[in-house]
Amino acid sequence: MLNLLLFSASSYQDSPYLSHTKEFIDSFLNENNVLNEQILFIPYAGVRRTYDEYEEKVRQGLQKDNIKSLHKFDNFKEAILNAKVIMVGGGNSFELLNQLYKNDLLESIKNSVMNGACYIGWSAGSNIAGASIKTTNDMPIVMPQSFDSLNLFPYQINPHFISGKIKGHNGESREERLQEYLIINPNDKVYALPEGCALKIKNNTLKSVGFKDVKIFTYPMQESLLKLDQEYTY
Repeated sequence: MLNLLLFSASSYQDSPYLSHTKEFIDSFLNENNVLNEQILFIPYAGVRRTYDEYEEKVRQGLQKDNIKSLHKFDNFKEAILNAKVIMVGGGNSFELLNQLYKNDLLESIKNSVMNGACYIGWSAGSNIAGASIKTTNDMPIVMPQSFDSLNLFPYQINPHFISGKIKGHNGESREERLQEYLIINPNDKVYALPEGCALKIKNNTLKSVGFKDVKIFTYPMQESLLKLDQEYTY
């Protein structure tokens, strides 16, 4: 049983922190009969705040008192094994993956989710649910053991996708960066998540939820859309 909810970001337009996700998270938890279960939060992507601060920010943003950060448990692997809901916050994907490898937790999370735990992520937390973090937008501030991530969803994810170039910016656009990835990895797919959207995955069924369509890029740079509320089998 596989149940994933992967958001592009923690905010949408000018909405308060995580407020645009709350309705979708509550619905997701309710339909999986875990609405009132403790949520295990993994804060490792947070670099510019302490883990305590990150936990509190998420609790306030989602208005939930049943969120407990992994760093407060004595036995990390046991906490993951017993979790009914695993939530992974955004920040820096390289540091997130680095800490998961350093603490030998990657397989524990994957096994827990494959055995029925619900997985919720945003930004970096969504990134690591894919095959690797090679299509993250983040700066590589540390070098994890590998770029390979949870591979719960066997394709690449690019959160915070924005099309085209910002006026005055002379570097590569997001499309150009993803094209570079596909030239080197022509058999892969990249699911690009604009702000305000999420991928909802149940076993091998995929659905776009939120406020925007999801873009899918394949080699050489073919673009297709996963329309909002459209569902298909991958």
